[in-house]
Amino acid sequence: MSRSTLAFGCLCALFLGVSGLARAEATGHISCEITENGEMATGVISVQRDGKEIATTACGRELSVPAGDYVAALRLDGAFDGPEQRQNISVKPGGAPLKLKADFKTAVLEVRIKSSGKRAAGMAVIKRNGQQLGTLGSGVQAHVSVGTYRVLVRYRTQEKDLGDITLSAGQHLTLDASFE
Repeated sequence: MSRSTLAFGCLCALFLGVSGLARAEATGHISCEITENGEMATGVISVQRDGKEIATTACGRELSVPAGDYVAALRLDGAFDGPEQRQNISVKPGGAPLKLKADFKTAVLEVRIKSSGKRAAGMAVIKRNGQQLGTLGSGVQAHVSVGTYRVLVRYRTQEKDLGDITLSAGQHLTLDASFE
């Protein structure tokens, strides 16, 4: 083996070793906690840079990412409107994990549909700010973020506008819609 080949090999090994060490030192950790109306809940965290997802995991599990500045999007599982809270974060290398918390204020909405006094299958269209979020079947409960919603109820070829309803944290609201 020539002296130059040996020297090149040593330089490569040194470079790879140092860059691997730099990568290990430049990693930070994030943990998150999600609550719903102050009570423990489940959710996920998505760490993003320039609009691109870098890493994601369920809250309650630690996430490792390269040190740097990010946007953390924390999302509540199971809520009808898919609520998300974003936080600008700066992840430092090593040390204790950066602990993020998000509390989602929600209510429960249910729409019951009747025809000629009997339970009936129908749909409730839920809108917020003029945008349709989705539909609920009659008698189905949904967790939704606090706020004002427009509720339209459909049964066969008929439709009723129940108007705007405002929900507050912890509220359980059941709306009834009757058709003939």
